[in-house]
Amino acid sequence: MTDAPPDSLAAAVSGPEMMANLREIARWVKLSGTAEEREAFGFLEKRMQEYGFRTTLLLHDAFISLPGKASVTVDGKAVTAITQSFSLPSPAGGLSGVPVYLGHGTDEDFAGKDLRGRIVLVEGMATPAVAARATAAGAAGQLHISHHEHIHEMCISPVWGSPGASTLAEMPRTVACSVNNADGGAIRDALAAGKQPQVTLHAEVDTGWRKTPILQCELDGSEADGPFVMMSGHYDTWYYGVMDNGSANCGMMEVGRLLAQRRSSLRRGLRICFWSGHSHGRYSGSAWYADTHWDELDRRCVAHVNVDSLGGAGAAVLENAAAMTELRHLAAEAVQAHTNQTYKGKRKARNSDESFVGIGIPSMLGSISEQPHRHSAARNALGWWWHTPHDLLDKIDESNLVRDTRVLMQVCWRLLTDAVVPLDHAATAEALAKELEPLAGKLDRRFPIAPLMQAAASLRQAAQALSAPGGGAKDVAAVNAALMRASRALVPADYTLGDRFRHDPALPTPAWAAVQPLRDLAATAPGSDAEKFAMVDALRARNRLAHALREATAALHAARAAMGH
Repeated sequence: MTDAPPDSLAAAVSGPEMMANLREIARWVKLSGTAEEREAFGFLEKRMQEYGFRTTLLLHDAFISLPGKASVTVDGKAVTAITQSFSLPSPAGGLSGVPVYLGHGTDEDFAGKDLRGRIVLVEGMATPAVAARATAAGAAGQLHISHHEHIHEMCISPVWGSPGASTLAEMPRTVACSVNNADGGAIRDALAAGKQPQVTLHAEVDTGWRKTPILQCELDGSEADGPFVMMSGHYDTWYYGVMDNGSANCGMMEVGRLLAQRRSSLRRGLRICFWSGHSHGRYSGSAWYADTHWDELDRRCVAHVNVDSLGGAGAAVLENAAAMTELRHLAAEAVQAHTNQTYKGKRKARNSDESFVGIGIPSMLGSISEQPHRHSAARNALGWWWHTPHDLLDKIDESNLVRDTRVLMQVCWRLLTDAVVPLDHAATAEALAKELEPLAGKLDRRFPIAPLMQAAASLRQAAQALSAPGGGAKDVAAVNAALMRASRALVPADYTLGDRFRHDPALPTPAWAAVQPLRDLAATAPGSDAEKFAMVDALRARNRLAHALREATAALHAARAAMGH
């Protein structure tokens, strides 16, 4: 059953209400674990209580890195620079040397170069991937050339959440700074001309354990301990962070305000979480929450709606809003309902507090609107001001904020009020089949891929049968539990490297990560040693994927039985 949101719900989204909240939120610089951030959380909690939510302010230990003063000199002349979260502090007198230019810092750029003790010069914003490569190569420093005149704050840790004893060695071990395009380009050009520019990096960084807050806000559904939808977004900011993430916070608050007024219509509970540690702890807040509430989330959380950077000035493109495959239809419906755009969609990326994929919770959104292609010179879909001091109130378009919040409202309404949870596992099965089909010819007579393809087809058939009209559910709760169980099997196979109880690194993950060892096997030469090594991994991946498909299909058959078929 599909419960379309009433027209009055979209019409009730209030731009003035959100902008009033945003002006309050914009008063604070919210660095993770600081007194100013805690004060800002006080405003948020009070407002959510006024809207009718039961609130809990959680405090936990998080490993936080706050960049301090930074400077870069080139042959003794200072240029504008910043350092990054989780950079090492520079030694007394700075870190000096003639840099090694490595293009965009890809694996190929790093390959075969002796970088021990060197400073690497890299195009683009500082990223965890480059930091991991620089650390592995023994580099002492990394200097990044911004793609334009603005320099973006970044967190370079590749460890998702606070590091544990098992991941501490994966933390960056370089001094990291960034400069603007003109200054960085001059260094690059000097090296290309055969000169030896002497670069010195100075960086102050405050890294250590801090108490950080999470605000949990709850509306109960028809059962106090029943299933719930989680909507979340980070509250900490770089500078005042009015778009990232103040506008998103206001969109979340507005959806919460209006849904609280209609709580009698909600079949499921709504839990809204505001995180700290996103910007300065590599998603430490949401990762801690996932670890600490793992069992409850596994049993009760239907879906995760992530919210980031709504309503930006000029943000006219909504067709790319991200969603996992089983939720793409909801994103398409909402985008097309509130714009004249045809939804294309994209995969959820390995970023933005997506700390719940190991549990197997399907997720959607994040940022909803982006800058149009004519602004592509900024090379940032969220605007040139993103992660800079320029992210202020003037970067928000109230009408865009209302539009984005209406999209957010619609997907939340469907997830909260549809009798049967709207998870399209047939689409997930079709997506997997598209990943396996190109491998069939390459692995013919080398690897038993046909059973996996048949298992994906069986999953698709079971999901399609479940969604067929007629024969209403005898036990809707059992159907929904079965749909959630299928997600717990499929989401980790699509979005994780294999361990549901750990967090993969904050690095790109291929689509259907469980299939990657099969792709690697297909790329080897038949009969080679490389094939034999790859076969070991491919067999284990086959077993993992087959198990996930069997579990999901069994869950859907159980749901079909609960529907009286």
